Amino acid sequence: MRIIAGVAKGRTLGTVAGATRPTSDRAREGLFSSLTSEFGDFLGLNVLDLFGGSGAIGLEALSRGASIVHIVERDPQAQKTIEINYELVKKNLPVGKFHLYPISAQRFVSDAAQEKYHIVYIDPPFDFTDTEVEDVISKLHVGEYLKNDALLAIERTARGSKFSWPEGFSAVRERKYGAATIYYGNYSP
Repeated sequence: MRIIAGVAKGRTLGTVAGATRPTSDRAREGLFSSLTSEFGDFLGLNVLDLFGGSGAIGLEALSRGASIVHIVERDPQAQKTIEINYELVKKNLPVGKFHLYPISAQRFVSDAAQEKYHIVYIDPPFDFTDTEVEDVISKLHVGEYLKNDALLAIERTARGSKFSWPEGFSAVRERKYGAATIYYGNYSP
């Protein structure tokens, strides 16, 4: 797995054996193509990556110029991988603040927001129910984690039922990449 674009382009990242299900290169390319289409570039954007895994999504955003990237990951093995991957790319990063929260996504969104985000990526395990995902999204709204123009991208299994956005969010598009579908939604307070 490599950083696709930006100042750390080409850097190879480590993965977490068995503990996570990494987003495929094709899905990551599609995700960042959609985000670039929506925002133009990442300069000045705040990004939240819930269920961080290897940290590839957040580190890609940093490489592309995001101002703040927060990754939330509760698995200790994945946390170590994220820290190692950050060390691999940080010397290339001109600015951008990075922080790893070693807690569950549910706990993170239950606390008061420290920051507001333009982009939130949510990639829970496929056995995480849609109801649980909707609860996390609702807490992002209630906890005031989102900028008024925020875009959420949620990766779910392509074999499951179509994801429905909770109140306060509107569907933008969905894209299927092999075993996964990414659902994009706008925050509509």
